[in-house]
Amino acid sequence: MAVHSSHPVSAPPAAPPRERTSHILLRGWCIVLLVVTLSGTALPLAFGVGVAAAIGVASFLVSVTLWLTTRPRVQWPRLPWYALTYLLWAVASTIWTHWINATLLTVALLIVTTVGALFVGAVLTWREIVRALASALKWILSLSILFELWVSLVWDGPILPQFVRPAGRVADPIVLWSRDNLFDGGRIQGIFGNSNALAYVALLGIVVFAIRIASQAPRRPVLALWTLLAAFLFVRAGSATATLSAVAVVVVLITVLVMRTTTRAGERTRYYVLYGVVAVGGLVAAWALRDRVFTALGRSSDLTGRESIWQKVLERAVEHPVIGWGFSTPWIPTDPAFDGWIIDHGQTVMQAHNMWVDVFLQLGVVGIVLIAAAYVAFIWRSWFFAVDRPRWDLVADRPYTAVTLLPTLTGAILLVQGLAESTPLLNWGWFLLILFAFKIKQAPLVGRGPSEERLIGEQGDRPSER
Repeated sequence: MAVHSSHPVSAPPAAPPRERTSHILLRGWCIVLLVVTLSGTALPLAFGVGVAAAIGVASFLVSVTLWLTTRPRVQWPRLPWYALTYLLWAVASTIWTHWINATLLTVALLIVTTVGALFVGAVLTWREIVRALASALKWILSLSILFELWVSLVWDGPILPQFVRPAGRVADPIVLWSRDNLFDGGRIQGIFGNSNALAYVALLGIVVFAIRIASQAPRRPVLALWTLLAAFLFVRAGSATATLSAVAVVVVLITVLVMRTTTRAGERTRYYVLYGVVAVGGLVAAWALRDRVFTALGRSSDLTGRESIWQKVLERAVEHPVIGWGFSTPWIPTDPAFDGWIIDHGQTVMQAHNMWVDVFLQLGVVGIVLIAAAYVAFIWRSWFFAVDRPRWDLVADRPYTAVTLLPTLTGAILLVQGLAESTPLLNWGWFLLILFAFKIKQAPLVGRGPSEERLIGEQGDRPSER
């Protein structure tokens, strides 16, 4: 005689809870927003500045509409106020700017990027953010390799922006969207038209995919293949500064993992002192041996002409040292103030190639103080977000989660990148700074906080993901 029981051991397993269609669509829009942000210069190169601007405005309007419609729970007092104060100072610079058109245009870009980052942080959980970021990076990296394959196999030669074939030999390869280097061993540029930009996004991809694998995400063998693709693009991009960022990521990761092993009070203090001494010694040695270091990386000791750019920018910046000349990130090359000011390879330079020098030029000492405060606050919170065990009661031995590594590793990338590029001040650099700074303050514990407290059926992450 058959005996039926409702005991959990013998009861048939219940189907896993399903996400609501509306939330799936919302997360899909966040992926689109991340793709647009991560693509950087790809849209202007492919379709022109006008189309790229229209896409930016449309994404802003859609995000604001969705935010007003979904009305996610937000603790408004807990915003990334230092970063937002920098934004307000940039807006205020419209009063004294010496290039009003450039300021208005780039301030609008900064506002659009900021709102998009706050929107994603408000509507997605921590695990959903990592998942969406991984999806966006897959699109960007796959489009980059497919673009290079298409250029080499179908287009059969270098290509100019907006799919124009060069009439003959170009004066300088810097004007090319792709140099058709995929099969000849040269540096590739992907959809960005810039090897450095491709290298940094590929490095971010390696970090995100590795975190997904460490989080026990589904389809880990496929994620391993995506990691290999990101590593291939990173190597083929051949960026010296991105290589230094990768070293910084490894150092920070090792440090975090060592800090997580401490069990007694005072252990971390010894490690902090040790790492501080090593860091200072390493920086001094790297600067003293910079000729050999950059020669080994295939670059000149002045970072491929960046020192001369810094000198020219600083000469101009000291004329208005307190409040700066006015915000413009990036520099608009068609504006009379920048057109022909600094020329590199026959092209008007669009940035100072150092975010601190760039901020000093645009927003003066006040701007440097504000952006430094924003980064110090972000690095401080992201560091302890990574090294502290999750705790909200008397239980002190909860396991760490791999997700908490993402903000501090991203911060390492941005800080090193900022020494040779101004891109941490715009596009995905600024987006991720705002996103993570906002999210850490809203939800300092993964799974806890207003934007984290949804029904399991709405989260879309498997319970096994850590």
